[in-house]
Amino acid sequence: MVAEQVQSFTKTLCCWAAVLAMLPIGSAGAADMRSVEVRRDKGHIKVVSETYIDAPPAEVFEILADYEGFHRISKVFDETRYLERKADGSGLVYSRASGCVLFFCKTIERVERLEIEPGKRIVATALPEQSDVEYSVADWTFEAEGDGTRMMYRVDFKPDFWVPPVLGPLVLRSKLRRKGEEAAERIEVLALQEARAASSANVR
Repeated sequence: MVAEQVQSFTKTLCCWAAVLAMLPIGSAGAADMRSVEVRRDKGHIKVVSETYIDAPPAEVFEILADYEGFHRISKVFDETRYLERKADGSGLVYSRASGCVLFFCKTIERVERLEIEPGKRIVATALPEQSDVEYSVADWTFEAEGDGTRMMYRVDFKPDFWVPPVLGPLVLRSKLRRKGEEAAERIEVLALQEARAASSANVR
């Protein structure tokens, strides 16, 4: 029994390393993470965050809507691809992400239904029978603020593995802050590159 609990605990830590690395909610650059809230509710992990990104909303949206380009945002992604795709970018998507905590590593696979409201909103809903989760809905919204973007991120996540009480809101919030930095900085850099490219194209 003890060995099984240790194995389950290790699996949980490793899975959270991969999951948390996928959440683009902070930045070490100009992007400003204004708030992040984490709570546990009947086995669910719920996160709400607000981030300001110093790049136009259209370009920030395009970076996050480019599902097959997620490897540009974070090295945690081993593979991302469309299984089904519609003209607006919505459809069925697959991802495989790997992450480590200390000396333990884990890979998470998910199949999600991607819904897109062009320029404004992205919603990813996991299909539990094809994913390492019992339930997962992630929701990004984008609004103009000055010359930049106010990005709201909400996720309701229930893993299909035991999450120990030690991984409470304070621990998860700290992980979210650290793991989100690289991803959000990359989003900002890529979005600004897209904006400059669009500006140059318009000048010609």
